[in-house]
Amino acid sequence: MRRKVWFKRMWIYIVGGVLLLLAAYLIVQGIRCSIAVKESKERLAAYGAETVQLSYGNMSYVDTGEGETILSVHGIFGGYDQAYDTCKDFSSDYRIIAPSRFGYLGSDILGDGTPAEQATAYVELLDKLGIDKVYLLATSAGGSVAIRFALDYPERTKGLILYCSAMPFTEKPEKYSEYAGPPAFLCNDFTMFLISPLFDPIMGMEPSTIYSMLPVDDRKNGVVLDASVTNLDMARNYDDYRIEELQMPTLVFHAKDDKLASYTDTEKAVKRFPNCTFIPFESGGHLIVGHGEEIKEAVSKFIGEQ
Repeated sequence: MRRKVWFKRMWIYIVGGVLLLLAAYLIVQGIRCSIAVKESKERLAAYGAETVQLSYGNMSYVDTGEGETILSVHGIFGGYDQAYDTCKDFSSDYRIIAPSRFGYLGSDILGDGTPAEQATAYVELLDKLGIDKVYLLATSAGGSVAIRFALDYPERTKGLILYCSAMPFTEKPEKYSEYAGPPAFLCNDFTMFLISPLFDPIMGMEPSTIYSMLPVDDRKNGVVLDASVTNLDMARNYDDYRIEELQMPTLVFHAKDDKLASYTDTEKAVKRFPNCTFIPFESGGHLIVGHGEEIKEAVSKFIGEQ
């Protein structure tokens, strides 16, 4: 009997100790997250983003540099910061327009938030800035919006640059998911900060990527919109994506070890683009890490040849 009581107490102590350690861990992570969120807001302030009121609502954007204009179309968990950072290596040679897409960092969602509506909002922004034609550079989920823009507004598009981007299907899918992205309950600062150590095995990204995603709370509406609308548009409306009709030149970058956007699917999809240059990389993941100079050189050559 005494032995059973002893074992019972030991289990209580063990479970209690584990719970205390877990509570302490969560408290420490909560403090670290709060500090990181505060620092992220200070970081965002340094971008000098402006906000313009469009018929679709407010849109925040960064406008910097001179020369040929690159309109940067960011991916999921992005905003004007991600859009600018993707193109910052080009800012000394080109004018960079880096807006937050619908639902991200200072940009509203009006209407259904479809890629077609997002493209129309971009045109309205360009009109207000007095810009006639642009090169579109799109990453990840932003690819659907950039491709839609090129299809709907070819007269405003000088060239299309797709960077580990969502790509059109090679044939009409018989079925597709109704939601393609992280569940809404994960889209908050603390939860994403807590699971960031899993970024590498799941997405092939360093856990430190979380610091460029914060504040997640200010990007949540955009993430959910991408998962429920943007990421599915090329499947839902396959017949409306007439890629073979695109006349502007296209430049595609993709890494073979990308865990988020299939390299195999991209390799097949590029054949649909009439005037396309495809540059693959053996490594680099979804962010094509380690190939900045090669990409800069290729983009400069691409723009210089037009």
